[in-house]
Amino acid sequence: MIVESLVFYTFSAILLVSGVMVISARNPVHAVLALVATFFLAAGLFVLLGAEFLAMTLVIVYVGAVAVLFLFVVMMLDISFAELRQGFLRYLPVGGLVGLVLVVELLLVELHWTVEPGAVAKAAAPIPPPDQISNSHALGHILYTQYFYLFQASGLILLIAMIGAIVLSLRSRAHVRRQSIADQVGRRTEDAVAVRQVPTGGGV
Repeated sequence: MIVESLVFYTFSAILLVSGVMVISARNPVHAVLALVATFFLAAGLFVLLGAEFLAMTLVIVYVGAVAVLFLFVVMMLDISFAELRQGFLRYLPVGGLVGLVLVVELLLVELHWTVEPGAVAKAAAPIPPPDQISNSHALGHILYTQYFYLFQASGLILLIAMIGAIVLSLRSRAHVRRQSIADQVGRRTEDAVAVRQVPTGGGV
């Protein structure tokens, strides 16, 4: 118990430091590296809570895809850090106002926090031993039974967001050659292949 508490407080302290570095680092590459460390530490906290599936999802999806993508984008783009810092004071009032609104919302949520009457009964319900049902099995059972419609709705929202991102980023350029599946399928052999009778000794 002492070891678990020590690991929890150590991970939590380093996670808070990494989170502050994400928003305070002057170099975007350092900020992304701090974000990767934050994800790893949060995955460690999930492991301490017994949520191994969430920990692996956090590492695979966010560290392996999102954070690495951010890192590649930041490193490959020619970003002028001096120009980014020039507009800091100009947008500081707006950022401070947004931060203040967020703090007020968090305080309102914390002050008006109530416990569902049935939550105590659900928490006291017997939990099957880990050798009978795994964490992934239990999570999948809940997602595809109690929250099936919400799960499908979230997938539909992500699909709409993906289609919107493709439509917004699609640009038509005049000098770009595009693939035409209809022309490729309808192409005849006579139009694509030319047979030449080369006499002996007449080749290049």
